[in-house]
Amino acid sequence: MTVDPALIDGGLIVGFIVGLTGMGGGALMTPMLIFVFRVDPLVAVSSDVVASLFMKPAGAIVHLRRRTVNLRLVLWLCVGSVPAAFSGALLIRSLPFGDSLDTALKMILGVALLLASCGLVVRAVLQMVRSRSAFGEGPTRPSAPELVVRPVPTAILGAVAGLLVGMTSVGAGSIVIVVLLLLYPALKASQLVGTDLVQAVPLVAAASLGHLLYGDFSLGLTTSLLIGAIPGAWFGAHVSSRAPGGIIRRALAILLLASGLKLLGASLPVVLGAAAAALVVGNLVWLWVRRRFGTAPAPSGDPGPAGPDPADSDPGSGPEELAAGPSRTPTDEPAGDLADDPAETSPHR
Repeated sequence: MTVDPALIDGGLIVGFIVGLTGMGGGALMTPMLIFVFRVDPLVAVSSDVVASLFMKPAGAIVHLRRRTVNLRLVLWLCVGSVPAAFSGALLIRSLPFGDSLDTALKMILGVALLLASCGLVVRAVLQMVRSRSAFGEGPTRPSAPELVVRPVPTAILGAVAGLLVGMTSVGAGSIVIVVLLLLYPALKASQLVGTDLVQAVPLVAAASLGHLLYGDFSLGLTTSLLIGAIPGAWFGAHVSSRAPGGIIRRALAILLLASGLKLLGASLPVVLGAAAAALVVGNLVWLWVRRRFGTAPAPSGDPGPAGPDPADSDPGSGPEELAAGPSRTPTDEPAGDLADDPAETSPHR
């Protein structure tokens, strides 16, 4: 078994992004192995799935300690995801592609990456609109929301995600979080990430068992990835619970779009053109949200005498108003943070 320092560095970067954003590592790790390190597609998928089994708990433990996990959601997601994930590797071997299996895997992986990219875009827009902030998610307070779990659609979501992970190693974080956001809009950003990371542990365990039995696992490759990915995921999860991650996801969406098109056989000019178009459209959407939900300018002139004043409740008030109003403190959150998030005061919380 040989340990590759370059693979360790790659695993560190991917692990940090997984912990920070809640994305499934396969959305980045598998394309990296195929394009950068020229690894066979089936070996890349199998090794990445097994590596994820050890990488996911590092971030999940952090979110469990911070109580940013809904365990009922985890249970119903696993009802569908665990058997489907185990079946994924077996299904790959059963597909009638013969010698063209690598090409078929690249096509399937390319479609999965495009779905993941679209999912990240939808998630970013929904978070920006929901939090009334052009920066999307912000720092969050640890809390466990109380909401009504919908078992059937949640289990179906788990089954779809499990099958995708078992076949391509993509889908656990990139797609599950988006659908959870649509099914349960009261969940905050870090709670979505935490719930997804915890449910991904049994999902990836089932997929790993399937790939160990039926896939093409490489011990040296997986070990190199894990040496970097485990500390990266741990550190990223710590940063995720305190800092915004929305802007990073929008950049990753463009990267996934380019990787997916390349796997599907698109030429370099087409890939670059699509990435440039996505960058332009993304900035236009961001500017639209910023104009619609941006911070209101502070009133001009003197702030007036101390005491109750309508400006004290204005999210756009400046430092003078904060000092004058008795109901505000220097620790109050500015506009655009999750204090303005409707989920913060939802009766379902």
